[in-house]
Amino acid sequence: MNSKKHSHVRKSRYTAPAAARSSSHQKSARPQHISDSLIQHNTRASVKPTHSSDSRKRNIPFKLFVGIFFCLVILSIVIFAVKSGISRFHSSSGDITVSAKITDTPDEMLEMEKLKDINFQPHCTDSTKPENLISYTDIEVNDTVLDNVSDYKADSDIEFAYGDSYTDVKGIVTFRGNNFRDTAAYGYSTMKDFKLNPKWSHDTGSLSSGDTAWTGSGWTGQPLMMKWPKDIKQHMNMYDNAKADDDLVEVIYACMDGYVYFLDLKTGEPTRDPLYLGFTFKGAGALDPRGYPIMYVGAGYNSNEGTARVFVINLLDCSIMYTFGDNDEFSLRGSLSFFDGSALVDAETDTLIYPGENGILYLIHLNTQYDQAAGTLSISPDKTVKWHYYGTRSSTESFWVGMEDSAAIYKGYLFIADNGGNFMCLNLNTLELVWVQDVLDDSNSTPVLSVENNHLYVYISTSFRLGWRSYDTATIPIWKIDAETGEILWHTDYECTTDDGVSGGVQSTIASGRNSLADYIYVTVSKTSDNASGVLVCLNKNTGEKVWEHNSSYAWSSPVCVYTKDGTGKILYCTSAGDMHLLDGKTGTVHDTISISDGVIEASPAVYGSYAIVGTRDCKIWGIKLQ
Repeated sequence: MNSKKHSHVRKSRYTAPAAARSSSHQKSARPQHISDSLIQHNTRASVKPTHSSDSRKRNIPFKLFVGIFFCLVILSIVIFAVKSGISRFHSSSGDITVSAKITDTPDEMLEMEKLKDINFQPHCTDSTKPENLISYTDIEVNDTVLDNVSDYKADSDIEFAYGDSYTDVKGIVTFRGNNFRDTAAYGYSTMKDFKLNPKWSHDTGSLSSGDTAWTGSGWTGQPLMMKWPKDIKQHMNMYDNAKADDDLVEVIYACMDGYVYFLDLKTGEPTRDPLYLGFTFKGAGALDPRGYPIMYVGAGYNSNEGTARVFVINLLDCSIMYTFGDNDEFSLRGSLSFFDGSALVDAETDTLIYPGENGILYLIHLNTQYDQAAGTLSISPDKTVKWHYYGTRSSTESFWVGMEDSAAIYKGYLFIADNGGNFMCLNLNTLELVWVQDVLDDSNSTPVLSVENNHLYVYISTSFRLGWRSYDTATIPIWKIDAETGEILWHTDYECTTDDGVSGGVQSTIASGRNSLADYIYVTVSKTSDNASGVLVCLNKNTGEKVWEHNSSYAWSSPVCVYTKDGTGKILYCTSAGDMHLLDGKTGTVHDTISISDGVIEASPAVYGSYAIVGTRDCKIWGIKLQ
C-alpha cells in the first residue's frame, strides 16, 4: 500500500485503537423476475343482459323492440369476440384482456400485490450504533481522500424504489433480480406435472492460476437472461439466426473458465461467440436495468492476465469499455481485489454501485451515451467515489474487511454484510453508517428486503469460518431484522460444522415467498450434521418457526421460488451432490429430483418462464424444462 497516499487521512467520528490497515489474505479455492410490477391476469367477462318484466315487455313500442334486438345482436358479437380471443375491449371495471398466449417464456408477468409507499426513517438504537463495531470510515473522491467524511454529499440523491420497479426489461438483470434481491425468476411457469426435464447442456471449461484450478460455474454463479428488443439485436454481434428469432431469450453466463457464454434459452445453442476475458468469474455479473446493452462483471480471483478487476462490457460488440478495482491503493486488504458481488445501477443518476472484497464500495458516475437507433454506446466515467471502513475486530488474520455478497438498496440506503461479521446500513447520499448489526462471522449471504404490513424488514444469515468462533461446531442463526433500526426481531438457529475453505452455515441467499408462499422464507443450511449434509428449511416469516425441512447433501446454491399463473409456488434448488430438486412450497413435498452433475452444484439457478438455467462444477450449463 502506498503510505503517502493515506498520510493525511483523518478518521471519521468512530474511534478505536489503531489497527493494521492491510491484509495479504487470499481465500482458499472452494470446492469446485418474478417481480411485483406484473402485467395483470388475463380475465374474461361474462356479460348477461338484464330483462324487464313480462308486463313491461308487452308495452314496449315496436321501434324500441327493434333497438333492443339489434343491441342484443351486437352484444352477442362482442361475447363471441371475447371468447375467440380476437380483440381487447374496455369496461367500467377495467381492461378485459383476451387471447392470452401461453408459452414457455411468457412476456406477460404474474400479477402481484401492489406495495404502498412506506414511511422509512432508518436510525440506530443503542445496540446497533455503528461505533460498537466500526472503528472508522474514509471517503475518496476522484483520487483525493477527504479530510472529513462529513464533508461528503452526493451531487444528486440516489433513490431506489421497491424491487419490482428496478427494471421493466424482460429478463433477469442482476443477482436475485433487483435491488431487493428477492427473486431469480421472470414470468410464470406453465408447469402442470411438476417434473424436471433436462432439455440441453452446453460445455464450459477450466482456468488455472498458479496451483489453483477453477472449473465450470461456482458460487454464486447465477446466469443472466434477456429478451433483447429487435432494434437492439440488429446492432449486436449475434449470429444471424439469433437476430432473426423474435422470441429469442439470451442466456448470458460468466463462468470460472474465464469465458462469458451467450446461449439460446430454449435450445442451448450459442447466440454469438463466447467472450474470453481470462479471469475466473464466480459472481453473477449484472446487466444494465435501463435495457442498455451493458454488462458489469467482476473477477473472483487473480489469473495469468493479472490482478482481479471489474469489467464493463459493451454487449453490442463485446468490447471492454472500462475496468477498475485492481490493486486499488484505497483498499485496506492490500493487493486483494476480488469481486463476487453483483452490481446495481441507479438509472436516474447514471451511477454504478459495486461493493468489493477489497473492502471498497464504488460509486461511479458512468456518463453513459447510448443511441439505440444508431447502435452506438460509450461510457466515460467522470466521477468515482470510494468508501471503506475498518471494524473493531478487523485484522489480517480474521474478521477481514471486505464484501463478497451483493448489496440490497431501498431509497437512499444500502444494506450489506461483510467478511468481518458486520451487517451495515449505509446512507448512500452522505456515506455515513446508520446502523451496524453483529452477524457473528464471515457472511456471504446477500440480504433480502421484504415489505410486510407497511414496514421494511431484511432476512439474512451467516457462514462458519473455521477457527474464528470454533474449531468444531458453531451456531448459525437465520435472522429477521428491522431494516429501520438493525434490531433482531427473531432468529432460528442451526448447529453446523465446517471445513477450511469449504464453509458450513448459510452460503446461499434466502428466498422470500410471495403469492401462495407469502408467509414463508426458504433457506439452505450447509453441513448441519456432518460435512456432507444440509437442509432446505421453510420458516414462517412472522415467527421464525420451522414449517418443514428437506434433508439432502449440503447446498451453497440459492433456492428459487417459481410460480404458476394462479400464484401457486414451488421451490427449486440444487445441491453439492449434483441434484436439482423441485418441492411444494407449502408442504415440502418433493415433486421431482434429477441428477445433472457428477460434481457439486455451487451456482444458483435462474428461471425464465418454464426454463431453469444453472451451471455446474463439472463444466456444464444445463437448461431444464419445468413441466
